[in-house]
Amino acid sequence: MTPAIETRGLRKDYGRRTALRGMDLTVEPGCVYGLVGPNGAGKTTALRMLLDIIRPTSGEVRVLGSVPREGGPALRRRIGYVPGELRLDGRATGRALLRHYAEISGEVEPGTVDSLAERLDLDLARPVRTLSKGNKQKLGLVQAFLHRPELLVLDEPTSGLDPLVQREFLRMVREARDAGQTVLLSSHVLSEIQQSADRVAVLSGGELVADGSVSELRLTAIRHVRGQVPADAAPGARAALAALPEVREVDVAESGRFSAVLDGPPAPLLTALAGLGVLDVVIEEPDLEHSVLTLYGRGTGDG
Repeated sequence: MTPAIETRGLRKDYGRRTALRGMDLTVEPGCVYGLVGPNGAGKTTALRMLLDIIRPTSGEVRVLGSVPREGGPALRRRIGYVPGELRLDGRATGRALLRHYAEISGEVEPGTVDSLAERLDLDLARPVRTLSKGNKQKLGLVQAFLHRPELLVLDEPTSGLDPLVQREFLRMVREARDAGQTVLLSSHVLSEIQQSADRVAVLSGGELVADGSVSELRLTAIRHVRGQVPADAAPGARAALAALPEVREVDVAESGRFSAVLDGPPAPLLTALAGLGVLDVVIEEPDLEHSVLTLYGRGTGDG
């Protein structure tokens, strides 16, 4: 089966600055593929080259079996795209703008636009220029999904959306996959990827540093821990936490307040804290940037 997306040695230089360093990526049809990494890791640069918005410095890329720069309008009609920096303006209403997009993208089933707008709580009667950032983002999502393309390329698609709309968007992504569409979802929000992606590629510093499922990549193994022990137990807490191999970045104040990063199962940590008369403890997921840099030890790049 021909991959939906395939790149080999894909590289992009801007003068002396390298935004993407030889990316090899294969996305099989009918899956949700997450492209994750810190801001500036190279995600947007990679997506723009897939769509022939920018040209690679070197390397090969095929999208739906075609070279993007040769595919022309026929290839673009098979793709739905939401850019990372969506800019929409003008006097036209949302409905009129979507009618224009439908004429470009091809056949749209009757009722699809209204159904998508209702799901995302979007008022199509308002002029685009009066819409908030979040409502413009909803409009961008509708235009990407409306013609049920073979491939959806979504760059930070939930930017500006409230949590309820984010949840509905993730349902739409799962439904697209179930219908046989391929989704390439770029995000720096790990929870979005956890809830939707079948496979994940991690970009850091312009390099593809890992590829697999979220559980295989251990992105969820990195967690922040904070809490408090009695003040007189602070020295013992410092020593006990520092002795645990799965705990790092330990900081214990004289008051007994402490914080650390957990890279592994929590049981040994909780056992150690229980012996110190712990008063409070919270284990929470850190941001994706911290997970990537902690696990893979790479700096961030540009793009």
